[in-house]
Amino acid sequence: MKHFKTISEFHTFRNLPKPLHPLISLIHVDHVKQLHHDEPTSLVFDFYSIALKRVSNIKMKYGQQSFDFNEGILSFMAPGQVISLDLVNTDDEVNQSGWVLNIHPDFLWNTPLAKTIRHYDFWSYTLHEALFLSAKEEAMLNNISETIEQEYHATIDRFSKQIIISQLETLLNYSDRFYHRQFITREKANHQVLERLEELLDAYFDNDSWDKGGLPTVQHIAGQLNLSPKYLSNLLRTLTGQNTQQHIHEKLIEKAKEKLSTTDLSVGEIAYALGFEHLPSFSKLFKTKTNQSPLAFRASFN
Repeated sequence: MKHFKTISEFHTFRNLPKPLHPLISLIHVDHVKQLHHDEPTSLVFDFYSIALKRVSNIKMKYGQQSFDFNEGILSFMAPGQVISLDLVNTDDEVNQSGWVLNIHPDFLWNTPLAKTIRHYDFWSYTLHEALFLSAKEEAMLNNISETIEQEYHATIDRFSKQIIISQLETLLNYSDRFYHRQFITREKANHQVLERLEELLDAYFDNDSWDKGGLPTVQHIAGQLNLSPKYLSNLLRTLTGQNTQQHIHEKLIEKAKEKLSTTDLSVGEIAYALGFEHLPSFSKLFKTKTNQSPLAFRASFN
């Protein structure tokens, strides 16, 4: 594990010139040497990092998933996040381009963005949930980075910080828009997630074990799908209008209705079979979702 408390420490680690400002830097990717297998590949920063990269002839692994950088991709890291990478094919010549923008939280001090920057959900996404950009989107973000770089290299005056922060906020807002586009346009991959989600929930609720240990959590389902909880919920909300928790509840009510109408199990037995530890919790959720108690629903079939 390599922990970087300051941007200057990261520059030293990557053999880069000292940043012109201690709290912000913009690095051109083609100026950075690739990590080798004998260097730390588990990294944690105490600052924000936004990277737009194209890297050919190399793949990285995030957890167990291989991640290809041949496309133009945008990734986000918040302070305190850990990124662990395994490098693949580093013996080949590597062609790389793009930029990395590092911003220490202290740079945002006493600005509105200091309070709102964490509201962007993509800070909670993992590396393999990076944003795949179209050529037009990439050009737009490159223009913003060029403006930030011009201010970074210019003589600092009382306008410099506010101009950089306003450009940063524009970059974040465009990224938010482009992520919502990605949820819609990567149709095949996203619908495979939906299909796998349905399979996981069916398998869970069709298992009538009495010791499930509770209802499936958003964190558990997201882990099974190899996605971060935030990314999964935002993807589902864009595609279906419901987040992950709502999908879990919808499937639960569907299975509860099936058992109430086709079996002689008591309401308590159905509740426990579905993963509830307490019958009142099941009855309350069922009535909230259907405007009927479980017994009233069952009676409607008799």
